[in-house]
Amino acid sequence: MASISLRKVVKRYGTGPKANQVIHGVSAEVADGEFIVIVGPSGCGKSTLLRMVAGLEAISDGEIAIGNQVVNGIDPAQRDIAMVFQNYALYPHMSVFENMAYGLKIAKVPVDEIRTRVDKVAGILELSHLLQRKPKELSGGQRQRVAMGRAIVRQPRVFLFDEPLSNLDAKLRAQTRIEIQKLHRDLNITSLFVTHDQVEAMTLAQRMMVMNAGVMEQFGTPEEVYHRPASTFVASFIGSPPMNLLKGVAGVPATLILGIRPEHLDVVGAGDGNAWAAQVDTVELLGAERLVYARMGADALIVRIEESQPVPQVGQTVHLRPRADRLHQFDAATGRRIDA
Repeated sequence: MASISLRKVVKRYGTGPKANQVIHGVSAEVADGEFIVIVGPSGCGKSTLLRMVAGLEAISDGEIAIGNQVVNGIDPAQRDIAMVFQNYALYPHMSVFENMAYGLKIAKVPVDEIRTRVDKVAGILELSHLLQRKPKELSGGQRQRVAMGRAIVRQPRVFLFDEPLSNLDAKLRAQTRIEIQKLHRDLNITSLFVTHDQVEAMTLAQRMMVMNAGVMEQFGTPEEVYHRPASTFVASFIGSPPMNLLKGVAGVPATLILGIRPEHLDVVGAGDGNAWAAQVDTVELLGAERLVYARMGADALIVRIEESQPVPQVGQTVHLRPRADRLHQFDAATGRRIDA
C-alpha cells in the first residue's frame, strides 16, 4: 500500500499559445489506505487526472508521487497500480480463472501461488462457481466482479477505478457499491475512484475531490462537501435535488448568492414574519417524500417535504421559513463560499 501525492499537477495538449490546458494545478494528499472518489460532470478532467496517476497520460507540469517515489517518468507497469475500467476489458476467449490469473502469469508468479491467489479472491467476490466460464456466459455484474478480481489478485499498492459501474443497471450499481465498500474494508488498499454520479461519490468516498473544468473545486469528506460546499458549483452538483441558489431574496446584497438545501426549508403559516412567499409550479411524489417546485420572483427553488405534510396545490402560495443555521452565502462574482 502507499500514499498518493498530487503536487500542482497540470495537463495540457499542444504547445505554445494555442495549447489546450485541461487540468489546472491540482494538489492533493491521499493517505495510505484511503478511498478517494473523484467526481464531476463529463469533460471536467477526472479521468485524465486518473490516467496521469496510472501513467497512461503524460504530466505537463507538477509532480505525482506514489509512496515516496515521484512517478512522472515511470512506465505504468512499474508503478505497482491496478486499474478497473468501465468496459471490463476481459479476454473473451479466456475463462474467468484465466482472466484473473493472466497478469500473474505474465509476471511469472509460480503456478501454485497463482491458484491460491485466484481461489482466495474468487471466494471473496463469490466467483468460485464461475471460474471455468467464459465472459459471454456472465452477467454484467459478474463481469465487473471478474475485472475487479483481476486487479485484486495482483496485490497492488494502489487501485484506480475509472467509472467501473457505468454499464450496470441501477440495482446492480447499488449492489456493487456495497461489494466495493466491503472489499476496501477487507483489503485497505489506497484507491482512486472516478465517477460522474454524485450518489456513488457520496456513498463510497472517505473523501471526495469535486472537479469542474479541470479545477479541483473542493476536497473533503462527503459530510463537509454536502454541508459546507466551497462554491456554487459544488452546491449545485452535490445533492439530489441540488441546493437552491437564490439572488433575489429581500435584504440580501446583490453581491451575494444565498444557498439553502431543499430539506432545510419549512412550510409555515402566512403569519410567520421570517418566511418567504413562493408560488408552487409543480409537485413530484417520490414515495416517502415530495418535492415542491416553486418560484419566488426571478428565483426558482425546490422544497423537500415529508409524506405526512399537506400537499400544496399548483398555483398556491406557500410560505417557507429557511433554517437560519443552514443558510450559505456565496460571492456572486466568484461563486466561492463566504464564511461568517
